[in-house]
Amino acid sequence: MKNKAQEMKLIPAIKLYKLGRLSSGAAANLAGIPKVLFLTKLADYGVDTFQLTEAELAEELKRA
Repeated sequence: MKNKAQEMKLIPAIKLYKLGRLSSGAAANLAGIPKVLFLTKLADYGVDTFQLTEAELAEELKRA
């Protein structure tokens, strides 16, 4: 992020994404940055890019 104003939009977007209230695309839109950049910024704040529950992961593994 280039400045504090941009970071002030990014932090709430990351929090809402982490809480499952926004998709990555919606959170990126809220932050005013491209989705790909948003996804890369998640690691800077210690947030997993993919958030699956144990049940969702088990279901995905069954489909594989």
